[in-house]
Amino acid sequence: MMTAVPKLLIIEDDLGLCGQYRWAFPDCEVLFAHDRSQALALALSAAPAVAIMDLGLPPDPDGVSEGFATLDEMARQTPATKVIVATSHGDRSHALRAIAAGAYDFCEKPIDIGLLTTIVSRSLRLFTLEDENRRRTERPAASAGSVLTADPGMQKLSAEAGKLAASNVPVLLLGEVGTGKATLARTLHDAGPRRDGPFVTVACGNTPEALLETELFGQERWGFAGALSQAPGLVEAAEGGTLFLDEIASLPRPVQNRLLRLLRDHEFERVGGRAPVKAGARLVASTAHDLQARLASGAFAGDLYYRLTAVSLRVPPLRDRGSDAALLARHFLMEFAPAFGRTVRGLSDDALVAIAGHRWPGNVQELENRMKRAVVMAGARLVTAADLELAPGVEDMTAYDLRAARSRAERDVVARALARSNGTLATAARLLGVSRPTLYSLLVAHGLNPGPAAGQNPTDDAVVPATEERTR
Repeated sequence: MMTAVPKLLIIEDDLGLCGQYRWAFPDCEVLFAHDRSQALALALSAAPAVAIMDLGLPPDPDGVSEGFATLDEMARQTPATKVIVATSHGDRSHALRAIAAGAYDFCEKPIDIGLLTTIVSRSLRLFTLEDENRRRTERPAASAGSVLTADPGMQKLSAEAGKLAASNVPVLLLGEVGTGKATLARTLHDAGPRRDGPFVTVACGNTPEALLETELFGQERWGFAGALSQAPGLVEAAEGGTLFLDEIASLPRPVQNRLLRLLRDHEFERVGGRAPVKAGARLVASTAHDLQARLASGAFAGDLYYRLTAVSLRVPPLRDRGSDAALLARHFLMEFAPAFGRTVRGLSDDALVAIAGHRWPGNVQELENRMKRAVVMAGARLVTAADLELAPGVEDMTAYDLRAARSRAERDVVARALARSNGTLATAARLLGVSRPTLYSLLVAHGLNPGPAAGQNPTDDAVVPATEERTR
């Protein structure tokens, strides 16, 4: 797992440049290596998040052979480290060769420290996402049922699912198509006491109505024309485990009536039979449709609706889940690359920007399908926006401007203090823990210029416009 202070490995034989790197990255633990052997030793022992490497290393400081040899070995031995190569000005052929060999990015010499810090910042963000993904996927099987997410809302949902897993109550999962309701249903099963039992999925919307009833509840021999033998249904197949009804809104009314009896009495009758059969499967259902509208139209039984909706979880769409799209994209890449025998090992900057900007109408299912195609079609070691068939987009770098973020936060706090104090400067200053002159300066700096508080005279201890205060 990535530590609080990320490690930055500098592979450079120019001691003067090493000194510049040291002060340029005060928020990192900076490590130095001056040749290939030192670099590989530190990379293996320290597992740095990012490495900045000069291609010209001794004993070939004027060439690139040692640099590329180091890059190749790091790509094999420490693939998680994001390597940024430093190349001579205008020599893009070496830069492109380095990217193809597994480098994350490049920076031309003489080094532009401002540009380099931006590249390092991006590298650290990607390393953090990938590290989180590795941490989650390497958990022991007992906790593997957790949904892969970095979004607080989804983490809360996963925690709620964990609590429900221990019970036997029916659960209804709501959400758009492709949001991962089936994955959450599996989580409810794997995290509960029925984990060793069967997990049986019924695609209600894809099964012909004429077959769905017998598929679910089975048939009794000679119970109807053509029933030549007794056949158990999927309800019985799920005994001791979980029965997952995917898209329950598609159930025809006769099947709804049978399902209602199953939930109410924990028993059912096979189609064509009269003898009750006891059922011990836990029911989990899902739908992307509006069950309330179907209830109002008479397409869905009221008793069944209220039993199912007693405990429900709503899965948010992928577009509302923060950085989850990038996290899941990396997860799918790690799954598909070895499965398809591909050497793709990461996502390019333009792919990450495109993933962040796409609305994902098909949600996680769409992302999975795009990543599957991209891994197969990628022409280099990094998946690009073009491989994903997405527009590259432009990243809004102001989102990473710490000074602007602090200014916005400061303005918000001052504005809330003024509102809380009803516009009285003395009270607002006390709330903020600053003097009145300091508060006046903050009002001017942030364009906050309120008039006197309601019900007070200008001579009272009320807000006076900052511009007036300076002219008194």
